This record gives sequence, structure tokens and C-alpha cells, in this order.
Amino acid sequence: MRIKILLTCALAIYLCSNFSFAQNNDAYKKEYFVKKGDTLPYRILLPKNFDPTKKYPLLLFLHGSGERGNDNTSQLMHGASLFAQDENRNAHPAIVVFPQCRANSSWARIGVEGGGADREFVFYEKSKPTQDMLLLEGLLKYLKRNYKLERDQLYVGGLSMGGMGTFELVRRNPRMFAAAFPICGGANPKIGKRLRKSSWWVFHGTDDKSVPEKYSAQMVEAMEKEGINIKYSVYPGVGHNSWDNAFAEPELLTWIFSKSR
Repeated sequence: MRIKILLTCALAIYLCSNFSFAQNNDAYKKEYFVKKGDTLPYRILLPKNFDPTKKYPLLLFLHGSGERGNDNTSQLMHGASLFAQDENRNAHPAIVVFPQCRANSSWARIGVEGGGADREFVFYEKSKPTQDMLLLEGLLKYLKRNYKLERDQLYVGGLSMGGMGTFELVRRNPRMFAAAFPICGGANPKIGKRLRKSSWWVFHGTDDKSVPEKYSAQMVEAMEKEGINIKYSVYPGVGHNSWDNAFAEPELLTWIFSKSR
């Protein structure tokens, strides 16, 4: 009987959490950016009582490799519910956008050497942008034209592949973003000098086997040498899902939206 009660409670919790997730996702409107025949799906969350004559900050979030595709839904798996919570929307009115990278592509061009435990990522100092990066930059231009944005309050963050994409997008647009928050990502330390105009909060878990913490650590070291305004949160014993810890940081949203270029 006790086991049956526990299973019933567990099922109720599961159903409630999924219902809440779906409700939060429904606040994000499905849209598609099309350029020269290529399509970038994205979801957009407008502020409550949205006023098209008023200027708002823009926050862009880049998902990881597991959420790639064209369903225009999977990219909301991590982080979307945080920005859709009523208390956060009330405290920080902003336009929040979650684009979706196509399958078998990426936000940044990254090389891989070796395999298994010996696998190493190769981050390029300069490389040709991926098609999805070009679409992403096209989407940003579209949003700037079609919404009144606080140009000094543009923000970008992402996890894993999206963390790498965060570094790449800022590298390619060094004067655009007031703040950036890459989670379990990485980049080439030589690009540090192009990241100086933004404030940074970097996150990683020490036990990350998918994207080892050293990739964030070496970026932080290089950026500190450039005198960049940077915070680094390392989570002992945490694996690749350090985004759970990052999203639970009580000061994350306050920190992001307090930054101005």
C-alpha cells in the first residue's frame, strides 16, 4: 500500500511539473525567420501587457546540441520556464527569444580531435560562420527593425553548444551585448580581446565529461588578463547539467538585467 501511495504521488508530481512546463512554454509564440530560402525557427516571449511603442531589453538564449531540430519546441527544454515565471516577467519586463539550430549543425564552428575519453574540442580564433550563425545574426537584425529595443540592454546566454555559440556571437559582434552568460561552454582564449565590451558570468561543473570544465577555466583566465568584468561559478561534483545550478542562482536575472552597455 505504501509503495502504491508513493507511486501515485510521484505520478502526480510528474504530471504537474509537465503541465507547468507546457503552460510556461505556451507563453512563447512560435515564429520563423526566413532568409534566402533558409529558415531559423524561434520562440519569442513578449513582456506582460506588451506596449509596441515602448522600448524593452532583449535576451537571446542559445540551446545545446540535444535540442537541435526544426520542431520549434525542443529549444525550450532548459531555461525557458525561468524567464516565463510570473515573478520574473513582472520584475524584468523584456523580450526573450529562443532560436533553434538545425539538426547536425551548430552555432559555432568547432573541431573535434580524438575520441572517447581522449576527445578534445578545437576552438578556432577565426573561422567561417556556420549557416545557423548567419541566420541568428539575421534574426537579430530583424528583431531590431521590428521591435523597439533598448539597444544598450541586449543580452545573450546559452548552454553547452549554446555556451560556445555565446562566445562566438559576442566575438563576431563585440559592441552589441551588455552581458553574456555561457554555461558549460568554451572558446579559443585568443578571442579574449574581442569580448571586453560585455560583462560576463561563466558557469561550469567540475565533473563535466561532455565539455570539460577546463574550456571555461581557460577562457576566464584569458579574459581576466584582458581586464574584463567577469564572474566564474564552478560547481564541485556537478556534471554537464550545470545549467540547473546556473538557473538556480538567485542573483542571475538581477545581474543580467542590471547591465547596460
